[in-house]
Amino acid sequence: MDTRTTPARLRVARLREVMATAQIDAILVPSSDPHLSEYLPGHWQGREWFSGFTGSMGTLVVTIGEAALFADSRYWTQAEAELQGSGIVLVKIPTGAATHHLDWIASHVRKGQALAVDGQVLGLAAAKQLRETTDKAGIRLVTQVDLLEGAWAERPGLPTAAVYDHVPPQAPIGRPAKLALLRDAMARHGATHHFVSTVDDIAWITNLRGADVDYNPVFLAHLLVSHHAATLFVGTGKVSGALAAALAADGIVLADYDDAAPALAALGVGTRLLVDPRRVTLGLREAVPEGLDVIEAINPSTLLKSRKTPAEAAFVREAMVEDGVAMCHFYAWFEKALAAGERITELTIDEKLSGERARRPGFVGLSFPVIAGYNANGAMPHYRASSDSHAVIEGNGLLLIDSGGQYLGGTTDITRVWPVGQISAEQRRDYTLVLKGTLQLSRARFPRGTLSPMLDALARAPLWAESLDYGHGTGHGVGYFLNVHEGPQSISKAIPDANMAMEPGMITSVEPGLYRPGQWGVRIENLVLNVAAPSSEFGEFLEFETLTLCPIDTRCLDHGLMRADEIDWLNRYHAVVRERLAPHLSGDGLAWLVERTEPVAL
Repeated sequence: MDTRTTPARLRVARLREVMATAQIDAILVPSSDPHLSEYLPGHWQGREWFSGFTGSMGTLVVTIGEAALFADSRYWTQAEAELQGSGIVLVKIPTGAATHHLDWIASHVRKGQALAVDGQVLGLAAAKQLRETTDKAGIRLVTQVDLLEGAWAERPGLPTAAVYDHVPPQAPIGRPAKLALLRDAMARHGATHHFVSTVDDIAWITNLRGADVDYNPVFLAHLLVSHHAATLFVGTGKVSGALAAALAADGIVLADYDDAAPALAALGVGTRLLVDPRRVTLGLREAVPEGLDVIEAINPSTLLKSRKTPAEAAFVREAMVEDGVAMCHFYAWFEKALAAGERITELTIDEKLSGERARRPGFVGLSFPVIAGYNANGAMPHYRASSDSHAVIEGNGLLLIDSGGQYLGGTTDITRVWPVGQISAEQRRDYTLVLKGTLQLSRARFPRGTLSPMLDALARAPLWAESLDYGHGTGHGVGYFLNVHEGPQSISKAIPDANMAMEPGMITSVEPGLYRPGQWGVRIENLVLNVAAPSSEFGEFLEFETLTLCPIDTRCLDHGLMRADEIDWLNRYHAVVRERLAPHLSGDGLAWLVERTEPVAL
């Protein structure tokens, strides 16, 4: 291929033409939309379109003469491959929250030059950091234009999928009750109005779901709530007449999606508006009239939806059974087909595993793209096989499979690693050290209100003891038939804040890993629920109930590294997995479950 004419290089060239016409010297393209979503509708996937980098997180900066893509360690190998021939330089950053692009802008854009970014997709908190950088460097910041529009002729339109009701029994709390909880929180802040843009918050508040964002059952909308009314700004025709009537009966009226900013602009004197600076964009914030009293605090719904009710937790446990049954059927097929010499690729795994999930009651869709990475591909945490690039499962090595489903009663996310052929002593060691981290965190007991990042070191300790580490977080919050990644809790190296306090009902992943580029990767992930532990004179304590139901492979263990108490936990976990799943299985699936849950000798 002539590297001077790769699609990304040609697209960046077109973008520079538009920049020159608009007298713009540099452009910042974040991975973002007007709702600050993680997974973006095609209309806002400009960073991917212009760079060719397909990872879910990253930031692109283009000047007239240079271009840089900023990505964290989860994507380094992938980005290096996808950026080849594009003329775009990869800048490696330590975490997704790092702000190295600001330093790059300050050093590559001269004083007096203009930097453009679409304010409609720039988070308010990020905008404050950017403006500090540009003001200090004397760079003119332009936020009122969307230059991508003129450079992206093939740009997709907005999604048009219908919105639907998430109904009882899986939706155990009605809309009026949720609005009442929201208004109570508004009153505590002294707010008369509250504006919400994050689509998972809106879906939770309204008990509505949609299909506007791949893998997340959400829809594009904004919501404005006062003490007596609530307006949902959503695309015309996306809500049926019957559903609109049901919403009206619960106190929610509809308005056009594009009317959100004008509604903010129309707020009158005496309004005290609550907004979350981390969950609203600069463009929408700037629509609020000058002088209006604005209260900045976390969306109350972000805290409320993170704490699953006992009824919701019960449905999640049922979803875990369905998910576990699907995986037993899949893995029974996989091992039998592998032994028979059938040709199996990473794409086959995606197809077969997704097909098994689709057969389960209550299944709606995948919660993220299946990650099936064999050997070197498993060393890329966010790898995804494609028709152009994928591995055949053959020879010897480790197969990492990270997958999950959306069910009416919950969202799942699980990672397992399986041996293929013969594996080495070093692979066993890596696998066992990661498993020890999973077990150590899963067995933790801690005071209620502990800031979640404080727990991160528990999972890393077995790896740190061997001078090993991994570049991603250890655990993320998980929604209830919502986004597979949600806050506010994060078990990671993030700088903690008060909103990250661990509370009863939170569901979080536990997923330490270890990656050897070009060789193999290991990650073992379960979802856990915060439940009450015995209290004492020192206060309330919490511990984890492991929700995920699927065997953890014991053939990869280095028994010499395992303690008796760790083996005991693993055996007890497998006993629960067998007890919960066996009644729903027969034939090969049941035989596989029984074999893979056999106790390990102490």
